[in-house]
Amino acid sequence: MGELHPDGRGLVHGQGGGEKRGGRGKTPLSGSEPEPTPAARPRRRRRKPLRIVSLLPSATEIVCALGLGDELVGVSHECDWPPEVAGKTVVTRATRVRKGARSRQIHRLVSDAVHGGSSLYALDEDALAEARPDLILTQELCQVCAASYREVNEVARAIDADIRVVSLEPTSLEGIFNSIATVGAMTEAENAALDVVRRLRSRLGAVERKVRKRRDGGIRARRVVGLEWLDPPFATGHWVPEQIQRAGGWDLLGDAGERSRQTTWRAVREVDPEMLIFMPCGFGVRETVDEWTRAHRPPYWAKLEAVRRGQVFAVDGSAYFSRPGPRVIGGIEMLAEIFDPDAFVDTSPVGAWTPIFE
Repeated sequence: MGELHPDGRGLVHGQGGGEKRGGRGKTPLSGSEPEPTPAARPRRRRRKPLRIVSLLPSATEIVCALGLGDELVGVSHECDWPPEVAGKTVVTRATRVRKGARSRQIHRLVSDAVHGGSSLYALDEDALAEARPDLILTQELCQVCAASYREVNEVARAIDADIRVVSLEPTSLEGIFNSIATVGAMTEAENAALDVVRRLRSRLGAVERKVRKRRDGGIRARRVVGLEWLDPPFATGHWVPEQIQRAGGWDLLGDAGERSRQTTWRAVREVDPEMLIFMPCGFGVRETVDEWTRAHRPPYWAKLEAVRRGQVFAVDGSAYFSRPGPRVIGGIEMLAEIFDPDAFVDTSPVGAWTPIFE
């Protein structure tokens, strides 16, 4: 039913799907071949605009980064960036989680959904049909954080068998770059995708070079615990430990490339990090601070090195860590500023993090 790209960039489904619609690059000419005259040059086929539906905030950000925002005809209810997506047709809705729910309540709902094989979100089939998409971008990475992948495929086939459904499945920074390339290939925006990835790699390289230089000068890696959930605590996974490492830190509990996993405050105490980074999935800075203010602290909280040193931080997890899109590089720049403020000055997005004072 689906075809996996050889480089692992994603799954492509649907009749006629799975084929990259490649752009035509200019073939280099050898020294013995004359430059063709303008009349002899093949005309570049004009690209036909697509009707794109994105069921993922990260995919929406990728589409807009490629300059295809005008072709977005449908988005998920969580797609809130960039600002120009406001007003787009919303084709999903939350079925269980209510705004303002506490971490423990959300965790219970997610656990019930996982065990029941269901999703926290539902697809608005009528809205999707009215959008008349050519391409739907979705995922299978997390079975509860988007509309059911099986449901998306079934509804798409019922609307039009020619609709292509592309599943983006990054688990690392390189995988995120590949996702951008995949969307570029599926939309005939390969050059734009190359430009976006090149700029992101350039920013990443600038951070890494400075981290390396500081390391050579005797600045050691910060011992960090990043938490993707607070009640109960979850250690980081997928690309987040890599973000921490590239920024000059060492995540003591995270597993790069693996799913985030539930941990305990006892485990945090055992590794006793010098820095704690709170980055709950789907939470902004203010939501994270508010949630921590109401959270139950372990009895030995004040004895943790990070707490004693005043090195506990809340970051915008939703924008810069939860979503595998272009802004993950902003997350790395943010962490670099937190880890080494003497070397990284004003490199993080404005208002994207704050210290938590106890």
